[in-house]
Amino acid sequence: MAKMRTVDAAVAILEKEGATEAFGLPGAAINPFYSAMRAHGGIRHTLARHVEGASHMADGYSRAADGNIGVCIGTSGPAGTDMITGLYAAQADSIPMLCITGQAPVAKLHKEDFQAVDIESIAKPVTKFAMTILEPGQVPGAFQKAFQVMRSGRPGPVLLDLPIDVQMAEIEFDIDAYEPLPVEKPKASRKQLEKALDLLTASQHPLIVAGGGIINAGASAQLVELAEILNVPVIPTLMGWGAIPDDHQLMAGMVGLQTSHRYGNETFLQSDFVIGIGNRWANRHTGGLDTYTAGRKFVHIDIEPTQIGRVFSPDLGIASDAGAALDGLLELARERQAAKTLPDYSGWVAECQERKGSLHRKTNFDNVPIKPQRVYQEMNKAFGKDTTYVSTIGLSQIAGAQMLHVFGARKWINAGQAGPLGWTAPAALGVVRGTPDATVVALSGDYDFQFMIEELAVGAQFNLPYIHVVVNNSYLGLIRQSQRGFNMEQNVSLAFENINSPETNGYGVDHIKVAEGLGCKAIRVENPNDLPAAFDKAKALAGEFKVPVVVEVILEKITNISMGVEINGVNEFEELAETAADAPTAILAKA
Repeated sequence: MAKMRTVDAAVAILEKEGATEAFGLPGAAINPFYSAMRAHGGIRHTLARHVEGASHMADGYSRAADGNIGVCIGTSGPAGTDMITGLYAAQADSIPMLCITGQAPVAKLHKEDFQAVDIESIAKPVTKFAMTILEPGQVPGAFQKAFQVMRSGRPGPVLLDLPIDVQMAEIEFDIDAYEPLPVEKPKASRKQLEKALDLLTASQHPLIVAGGGIINAGASAQLVELAEILNVPVIPTLMGWGAIPDDHQLMAGMVGLQTSHRYGNETFLQSDFVIGIGNRWANRHTGGLDTYTAGRKFVHIDIEPTQIGRVFSPDLGIASDAGAALDGLLELARERQAAKTLPDYSGWVAECQERKGSLHRKTNFDNVPIKPQRVYQEMNKAFGKDTTYVSTIGLSQIAGAQMLHVFGARKWINAGQAGPLGWTAPAALGVVRGTPDATVVALSGDYDFQFMIEELAVGAQFNLPYIHVVVNNSYLGLIRQSQRGFNMEQNVSLAFENINSPETNGYGVDHIKVAEGLGCKAIRVENPNDLPAAFDKAKALAGEFKVPVVVEVILEKITNISMGVEINGVNEFEELAETAADAPTAILAKA
């Protein structure tokens, strides 16, 4: 056995567990850990400008590819509390992520020592596991358990807090004798899946609701194959978007109050059976449960047993990893296909396709200032099927989800449940780290962009190129729209006359100067006809300089984006498409 510092053992464990990408900021109470990373050399570290930004980078890295686990590192006190929003975002969307904090010496934890905070207690509600390690000998086991917990069942983040004296202590440790603990995931039985398939095949208008659990399980291919064998349309949730490509004939659209397609909502309302796999029945997806559940039976398959029945009671609930359930359903479906006992749903599929080709929102506006719909139309033209989009919250995210197209798993990266402003830019940097050869395009409103704008410098310093589309209406647009119900417009305008940048014409912050000051490239667009050239230039600049490129689009200040409180009552504030020319980038051209 070799005698070494606990931090040297911990870094060796990170490498053996495959967590070799770290984001963070050093500080006095975590410097021993940083010295271990330097000595080891196998952990790549990206220096963030804010610890919350580092946590979102680690989150984005984890979401970027199957099996990734991002690591966020910070010192004691406020570094840990800064991580809480990042932990919440990861916990809410079932994302594995490891956060490591420094801490005051064990003997001073109860003495209100400088930057000594009980981060274990603070973090527990937004993690799967949080622990302040008080004994040096516990360090290997705590890291071992952390990785098992992160990966087992419903994935999620963990936090390990390391007092500085624990970091400096020496222990006996042999990395060759270390083995990761087995990952535990429930698996549906054949009998359970037979009952689920019996319920589906007894229906006339079935749907598969594909949740983010399918993407977490790396099971998108199985989903598509199952849908094809059964010939059953698929409704992806916002977190499951991309599990089936948008241009697949069985992709029937998204459902919900905001991030939804007109054809998706209408198809759902015509269904009589729904099998949800790896989804949560989130309230922005379902709207009112009486409307959502009326006239249809439900099967719910989820990796977390307590998730079943949390929102409403299904006709059949099955606790299972989404991948295991899809593998089992595929086996049964192939057997029934060979026996020719599967129903013919071709008429139902044709109905869904007809709606997909007819119920469009208009995107082809020529207004100046620019209407946001036109931005997404031009993004569809400019960016190919291999594009990975990153977004989090606001009218930009909602309208983007209504009008952009996604063609594969993990090509829509979104903080779906928590929706923290400022998440987009640092998460995009993490995605670039996780998929360095991908085309990454972030989408923000001006407020989301301003929240953590300093992280652009990280992209410049470490050559992490991506394109950040900022739709600027100098408003808290989603909040302004929600205030309509109160007949007010209170504290939601970001506009002011910028004495240093009169060219912003009252839109306030000069994002171009800020982005350039942080070492990035930036373009401002004020006419919709200039959007194609701007996107082409952005791609060229990102390729040449290897830094983030901001494309700021000056929007009309007030736009109400389609949304409602029931899936059968979404308000369409703008014109709808009447001809194919009104929505030229629709997946299916309007007849």
